[in-house]
Amino acid sequence: MKNIHAARALLPDGWAENVTVGIDDTGRISSVHKAPTDKNELALLSNSSDITHVAVLLPAVANLHSHAFQRAMAGMTEKRGPDPRDSFWTWRELMFRFLDRLTPEDVETIAAFVQMEMLEAGYATNVEFHYLHHQPGGPEYGDVAELATRIAAAATTSGIGLTLLPVHYQYGGCDKRALGPGQCRFGTDMTAYERLWSASHKALCELPEDTRIGVAPHSLRAVDRNSLAPLLQIAPDAPFHMHLAEQIAEVEEVEQAWGARPVEWLMDNIAVDERWCLIHCTQMLPHETAALAASGAVAGLCPITESSLGDGIFDGVNYMEGSGRIGIGSDSNIRISLSEELRTLDYSQRLRDHSRAALATTEKSTARRLYDEVLHGGALAAGRQSGCIAAGQWADLMSLDDQHPDMEGLTGDSLLDTFVFAGDDRMVTDVWSAGRHQVRGGRHVAREPIVSRYRQVMRKLRSL
Repeated sequence: MKNIHAARALLPDGWAENVTVGIDDTGRISSVHKAPTDKNELALLSNSSDITHVAVLLPAVANLHSHAFQRAMAGMTEKRGPDPRDSFWTWRELMFRFLDRLTPEDVETIAAFVQMEMLEAGYATNVEFHYLHHQPGGPEYGDVAELATRIAAAATTSGIGLTLLPVHYQYGGCDKRALGPGQCRFGTDMTAYERLWSASHKALCELPEDTRIGVAPHSLRAVDRNSLAPLLQIAPDAPFHMHLAEQIAEVEEVEQAWGARPVEWLMDNIAVDERWCLIHCTQMLPHETAALAASGAVAGLCPITESSLGDGIFDGVNYMEGSGRIGIGSDSNIRISLSEELRTLDYSQRLRDHSRAALATTEKSTARRLYDEVLHGGALAAGRQSGCIAAGQWADLMSLDDQHPDMEGLTGDSLLDTFVFAGDDRMVTDVWSAGRHQVRGGRHVAREPIVSRYRQVMRKLRSL
């Protein structure tokens, strides 16, 4: 049994002082006690070696969308290509060329580094949208789940909670054209995908109990529309993720081929519910925004990547007014920062609408509302019992440093507002994932060896 004592903690019914959280040997929260009044009990807590004392304790968020290998590309794609109008599609060509360099060992090392950075940013869970399956040129590895196994091994090193999403990626477009040279490491037909999914599931067996697996068709343009129903049956209770309506060209392609815009087609043809997480959705019309919000699905938002790639601005104001669910992901991992993802999401709404505090309500400040929403949406998308400090939940927890100068004298929602809008991840002091205390004093417990291995991989990649 482990205990955490917090001077302040955000509980399901609001902020509380002098909170003690018990964590059992499985990594779940066993008890939550507010303000012990017995002096002897307080003395025992102060002197116990089995207790960690923190200033501000929060539930930790799940990072619901990541392509780990892309972290190694950060900072390498900011030059203009031969096309005078550089775009997502030219960036994608650079990504395809980069892929040819990666070995399984590289993938594992990069993933461990990414997961370490996620934990240090305050995330407790990595939902990995994993579509890198094969060798350069497209042949399968001897173990079809070789690279999924590497993601699992990275999670063992980092200690992060893992929800693995093996991705089905069959076509190069809605016309069912063959995958291009850059895409051949991703390719699966339905038979191959079922084998891959089963082997990936087996690869997770040695990981902790909080590990989950889901199903992920890459996008409407990359799969047969008739494959969605059988994909939903592979693991009927598992999270189901898909990219949707990210780019104008993607919307136009689907509309031309299928007779409807992506969100329109999906809402009209598939029973979308809270099991679904639809990534980006930056190209929606008002009626699509309303329909998606009403479905119960989680909109998986990645504001830093969406800004980097020029995807567009998600209509968070109207979507959330329609009780739509959201979660946050780091996608391309160009920068892993929970506070900055939330800040970028809110500032995009302000810039579009010429407003301030666009996502605040009369009851909750901007950061409090956003944080509450991404806690719940992230847990749903990860298929994880987390998102609040309550008995029975996984002990996914994060603490903030109230000694930071910007935190001086603050209480309640002002602590979150300062973290999101005035601070950064340096305010994060401790992070637990299913009770695993992986970040202490702002640093991951295995930072040095993880960083050392990552440096070696990057030297090799940049010398090729």
